[in-house]
Amino acid sequence: MAQQRKRAKAVASHESFLRHAHFRWLKVAAAVSLVVIAGFAATLVLTDFRLRHTGSSWFGYTSGTLGAGLIVWLAMLGIRKRAMTDDAWSLKAWVSAHVYLGLSLIVIGTLHSGLQFGWNIHTLAYALMMLVILSGLFGVFAYAKIPPILSDNRGETTQKQMLEKIHALDGRLLEVARPLNQEQAALVVRAVRHTRIGGNVWQRLNSRRSNCTTANAQRVLLATRKRMSDGPQAIALDQVLTLLEEKCVTLAKARRHIRLRSLLEVWLFIHIPTTLALIAALTAHIVSVFFFW
Repeated sequence: MAQQRKRAKAVASHESFLRHAHFRWLKVAAAVSLVVIAGFAATLVLTDFRLRHTGSSWFGYTSGTLGAGLIVWLAMLGIRKRAMTDDAWSLKAWVSAHVYLGLSLIVIGTLHSGLQFGWNIHTLAYALMMLVILSGLFGVFAYAKIPPILSDNRGETTQKQMLEKIHALDGRLLEVARPLNQEQAALVVRAVRHTRIGGNVWQRLNSRRSNCTTANAQRVLLATRKRMSDGPQAIALDQVLTLLEEKCVTLAKARRHIRLRSLLEVWLFIHIPTTLALIAALTAHIVSVFFFW
């Protein structure tokens, strides 16, 4: 019995947050959505299929309270991440609920609005909610797909080890390039001193750099080598080209690693501020409904 529990716990630990507990929260979110749809349909029947006053009906207040409560609860995920537990409300369970109940807000929010939109704070709150959900969907995709690609890209090396390797290759390049003529050596020095990894958000997301000094030096020196006859300088140039090729491969791996890491992080710069803006707009929506209508 104890071994079976350990085996079940091990399987659960390797289960993704999307499949957690056999899609428990997907089922809960689907049930909630169906109840809301049924309530909306009942409201339409009671109001002779007029959408105009749906938001101020019993359904409007009920769905609005449900939606607002869900938004506040979902926004607490950042606080929940600070506590690691293995019980029914583990972080994986919380994230699973966050994803599926967040998607149910599409149904809840849309039907709560009664499909009445305009240039007002109410529609702004709805638009912000949809933007938060869409950015959240990108986050789900990123965390489901990118980590395996990230692992395959770096292999057995860490980001620190890749950067250390590039630094070591730079040192060897400066030594091997000494027999080259002034113009060729200048290309190698430039490739060493002007190597750029990371940078601003756009540079980190753009792993293919057209202005890479290392790739430029490799291209020019390779063309030079094809026109050069064998000799001591040709041997030195071959060594330089071998090192440049290795550096280009390592640079591509390091830049791709940083790009993938940035993709995992950059969506948060949209998701979190938009969530805060949503809560502010939601507060304004609630205040205006209860005090000015």
